[in-house]
Amino acid sequence: MGSSPIGAGGSGAANNSVMGSGALGTGGGGANGSTSSCGCGWKWHQRHLRLVSSGSVFFFGCFVLFGSVATLYAWLTFTPQYVRTIGGVSSLGCQEDSEGSWSIGVFYGDSPFSLKPIEIANVWRNESAAWPVANPVITCASVSNAGFPSNFVADPFLFVQGDIIYLFYETKNSVSLQGDIGVAKSVDNGATWQLLGVALDEKWHLSFPYVFEHLGEIYMMPESSQKGEVRLYRAVNFPLKWELDRIILKKPLVDSVIINHNGMYWLFGSDHRGLGIKKNGHLAIWYSNSPLGPWKPHKRNPIYNVDKSFGARNGGRPFVHEGSLYRFGQDCGETYGKKVRVFRIDVLTKDRYKEVEVRLGLVEPVKGRNAWNGIRYHHVDAQQLSSGKWIGVMDGDRVPSGDSVLRLLLGCASFVVVAVLVVLLGVLLGAVNCIVPLNWCIYTSGKRSDAILTWEKSNLFSSKVRRFCSRVNRAPSILRSWVKSNTCTGRLVLAILFVLGVALMCTAVKYIYGGNGAEEAYPLKNHYSQFTLLTMTYDARLWNLKMYVKHYSRCSSVREIVVVWNKGTPPKMSDLDSVVPVRIRIEEKNSLNNRFKMDPLIKTRAVLELDDDIMMTCDDVERGFRVWRQHPDRIVGFYPRLVNGSPLQYRAEKYARTHKGYNMILTGAAFIDSQLAFQRYWSAAARPGRDLVEKFFNCEDVLLNFLYANASSSQTVEYVRPAWAIDTSKFSGAAISKNTQVHYQLRSDCLNKFSELYGNLADRKWGFNGRKDGWDL
Repeated sequence: MGSSPIGAGGSGAANNSVMGSGALGTGGGGANGSTSSCGCGWKWHQRHLRLVSSGSVFFFGCFVLFGSVATLYAWLTFTPQYVRTIGGVSSLGCQEDSEGSWSIGVFYGDSPFSLKPIEIANVWRNESAAWPVANPVITCASVSNAGFPSNFVADPFLFVQGDIIYLFYETKNSVSLQGDIGVAKSVDNGATWQLLGVALDEKWHLSFPYVFEHLGEIYMMPESSQKGEVRLYRAVNFPLKWELDRIILKKPLVDSVIINHNGMYWLFGSDHRGLGIKKNGHLAIWYSNSPLGPWKPHKRNPIYNVDKSFGARNGGRPFVHEGSLYRFGQDCGETYGKKVRVFRIDVLTKDRYKEVEVRLGLVEPVKGRNAWNGIRYHHVDAQQLSSGKWIGVMDGDRVPSGDSVLRLLLGCASFVVVAVLVVLLGVLLGAVNCIVPLNWCIYTSGKRSDAILTWEKSNLFSSKVRRFCSRVNRAPSILRSWVKSNTCTGRLVLAILFVLGVALMCTAVKYIYGGNGAEEAYPLKNHYSQFTLLTMTYDARLWNLKMYVKHYSRCSSVREIVVVWNKGTPPKMSDLDSVVPVRIRIEEKNSLNNRFKMDPLIKTRAVLELDDDIMMTCDDVERGFRVWRQHPDRIVGFYPRLVNGSPLQYRAEKYARTHKGYNMILTGAAFIDSQLAFQRYWSAAARPGRDLVEKFFNCEDVLLNFLYANASSSQTVEYVRPAWAIDTSKFSGAAISKNTQVHYQLRSDCLNKFSELYGNLADRKWGFNGRKDGWDL
């Protein structure tokens, strides 16, 4: 009796040991049907530490590898996100918004059907170095920097009082994320705007601030659809103080306008409530003897309930031209607010309505996301000034509606697919032996008790999930039986999966961290401007020129490209893919002096002299233009040089970097003042220098640096560091200076000759990182 318990105990211990070993063994196998439900390659048991460790190492390695690929891709592809304005935009303003990044531009014309952007009018403003002023004229940045944080500005309406033009617009508050009504004023016909502040702020979203005058009073009828009413406000202290005058309709109308036509007042608006209503395709009309009401519905309401691309929803203030009444409508087909259409209203009575679409005449934007209105524009207000000329304001956006949300979703989806591919690679390589670790479930660890078995039987859903997971975990062994990694086919499959993973990883990084893809212009004192791009070339470099024109014509601030053609048969305009005007100036003589030839057809003060074999980002070009506008009396460029020694020697940029300074900027990639620089270059004093340029067929850029230095004792050059630059002549084989040693010796000779004529540059030196913008590192 005494030994029996001991013997039984010993036997029991042995049995437990066998069963424990069996459980662990079958758990590791994963091939047996019953045992795979209890064990998996990811179970944290001592005998499986090696398997778990190999899986962990594999996943960690993939994380490092794909993370490195993503980092390298981002470094090579994305230029640094430079601050858009010196001093910075308010940290609360200009946040990325799913509704877009709307801005407002000004247009002029002899009629509402011939409106052209302000830059075409060549309006110049010296105080902001805007030669000429360019659109947009009001942005989230200008409003935010005025002390009113804004994500975007849209829905502009004009109100003219004598020589003063007021502009009312929607501004999306960056803090409350609701629309408020802002106001600005201009005393120079819209070239410059003073941001006055927020004219109307309610507890609900406001937009579409339709402003009009009636019997000596000024009224505003903003959209208040969230409130479910059409509310009419009266100016108490115009333009910043308003009070509610009355509620004229108990309907949540959007984008409503009131017009006076044939002795009656007509209210046009869209009601997006109710079954069967097509959003952005609905239009209804009400009429009254007074804009204050009461209002009666048109007998044919709804006038429209059609496709959203038709233009039913109002897109601005109706206007009268040559006796006809016209209405703006929004085409929301491809995206919300894609473009504006205009309709001539031929019949408008209490029981009839007829309109016909006519051509608006606006030049469609052609620079895509690099243009402030390149993707969509959905609102126009045009009014006639006392001079008889017409002024128009239009909002525009460089991204479609919901762009930021779509990019985030696509990026996250790409990351998920990469994770799936990594697991698949692990399965095929043997690092992953199960898909769903069953030890995550409480009843899968070790031996299952009768209580757990009873619970499983009563819980049908849990049992089904468990069986499903067991079947899924058979997939690794099945896949490895189909694709053997040690065969040629298996290696090919692995390579394809890896390449696909890399591509999707780069795609994910692009969507999430790459921004909206726009290379925007940089404003100065709330003004944008434009420049002329000038390059000098000849027939042997046509390949370079084609690529050059196609790329740079899409940059935001480029107004025109001038090609100085020095030799050979010039190309046809049809050979060049450009979205801006290209002018080929054919020269009689092949001379490097032609680069700085006086050209009265150039309409901008700023000229970017850029060799046809240099390719850099539009963002780099825009940053250089911004710096030049701060220092228009200087040569601002991307290739610094330090000239010193006795005798003077020409050296590469590395020498300037080593000695931490520069005193010359190569004009093969530099901004100059076309009036100042060309006059200096063709002055009588510069003639000996031009003769040396002819003699050496070199050094025209060196001469201009000496002429600038000779004219001023202060700094005459500024450096801007490009994110990257490529010399395309190395691909075409048409490099001008093929022998670097000979080229440098010629330029050293030029330096010493020019120093005798115009003074020495060696006593001048400006250090890198001398500006607050951080662009000259």
